[in-house]
Amino acid sequence: MTQSRAKSLLSNASLVGGATLASRVTGFGRDIFLAALLGAGPLAEIFVIAFRLPNLFRRLFAEGAFSAAFVPLFTQRFEREGEASALAFAGQILSVLLAALCGFTLLAQIFMPSLVLALAQGFSGDAAKFEAAVHYARISFPYLIFMSLLSLFAAMLNATGRFFAAAFAPILLNLVLIGAMALAIARQGAPLDYIIWGVALAGLVQFFFVFMAAWRARLRVALVAPKLTPEVKSVWLLAVPGILAAGIGQINLLVGTSIATGQAGAAAWLYYADRLYQLPMGVIGVALSVALLPELSRRLAAKQEGQAQEAQSMAVLAAGFLTLPAAAGLFALAAPIISLLFERGAFSAQDTAITARLLQAFCLGLPAFVFIKALQPSFFARQDTRAPFIDGAIGVAVNLSLSLTFFPIYGALAIALATVAAGYVTLILMLVRLAKRDVWQLRGRTRARLLAQTIAALGMGWGLMQASRMVPPQPDTLRVWMVCMIALGGLGFVLAALVLGGVPRQTVAAALARLRRRQR
Repeated sequence: MTQSRAKSLLSNASLVGGATLASRVTGFGRDIFLAALLGAGPLAEIFVIAFRLPNLFRRLFAEGAFSAAFVPLFTQRFEREGEASALAFAGQILSVLLAALCGFTLLAQIFMPSLVLALAQGFSGDAAKFEAAVHYARISFPYLIFMSLLSLFAAMLNATGRFFAAAFAPILLNLVLIGAMALAIARQGAPLDYIIWGVALAGLVQFFFVFMAAWRARLRVALVAPKLTPEVKSVWLLAVPGILAAGIGQINLLVGTSIATGQAGAAAWLYYADRLYQLPMGVIGVALSVALLPELSRRLAAKQEGQAQEAQSMAVLAAGFLTLPAAAGLFALAAPIISLLFERGAFSAQDTAITARLLQAFCLGLPAFVFIKALQPSFFARQDTRAPFIDGAIGVAVNLSLSLTFFPIYGALAIALATVAAGYVTLILMLVRLAKRDVWQLRGRTRARLLAQTIAALGMGWGLMQASRMVPPQPDTLRVWMVCMIALGGLGFVLAALVLGGVPRQTVAAALARLRRRQR
């Protein structure tokens, strides 16, 4: 892969990652409000269940799963037949998608008690909690319509090299919910009512933002009578397994949440832990996946198999360089991070201790989760959504079996560890499948660099764990201490990775050259 194309891939990933980072930061602001208002009690559990259904679809669609089916076919049309043909194709997909969403949402409203029961089996013994969850889930569920429509316009923007709008949209969700909670405090109203209605409003705001970005880019799609043409069928034949494959992590979380409702507070603890490890997951894994898919699609369309493999190797190395230290740092500093972010109001010290253990468990699987995201585009760009779905489904079966077996003994911790085990099973199956097909292999140079990154990350994590024994008790001092530890840990990792050869020398040389040019 040429240096300019490599720079383009990393630049696009950096753009998506930067916007996703801003989304996660504002998301922490949202969750700080949420923890203070709802804690980890019954209201928090009801919120988790009511928000989990539409948020599941947000992550399935908006974070690249729909793109897995749509982008390669849209790109082929765009490259071979021109923009008008590609937009006409998008119009057919939009019309069928909108009709299907309206019908599905209507059915969901009718059968919402069954959906909530499937998602929160532990609520069945508490009629008041169950009825409240059903009520709020009905209010929040139309969020699915906006997120699914948003995904189509976001996929068109991504396919034409425009990544910012779709990555920025989740920030609007967080801002709307922060505003809703602030309004609830100001009016002294029931916070859950404001929060859930805020979810529905945020869906509309996000869709309008991405729709206008596509309109300004002249990616204008006309609604037509919905028909299941051969072209539309080809997308959905790829999309259904693709959505399930790309959403395996969310399906695992859904399984865990349902089982966790059998223990008081467990669903809320898992939610807060999930929010923290999803930060590197979204910033790194999703960003690389979103940026890599169009790059691989273009390379394969041009019959440039070798350069496609180079792009995949670069994505894996970038994932390791960013994820391994993030996992080690979160593991070492789990308790002080959660205390600093959430321990106030209704969120107690006991909630902090339990959530920290769950976060540490999730951190063990974070590299696997991100590498899965980085490898999936190699399947999706070749219009193969079935294979990663099969691998992920096996992982879900492992998760379900382990969760049901060990939850009665270890509670929420069993769910976190079962999710980790499922992640590694899925990753190993994907690596074996890619190697057998001679699509991509973890060869000597890439393997050696990943090993060097792992050693550097473990050394950084050990140092931070030693430092965590001297956590200052005062919140103001803790903030300063945390910033210093993160900065020193990051610097130590980078230096160790450079010394051990975990970063390609040409990458370092190019970064230093750009830095010198900026200083002139």
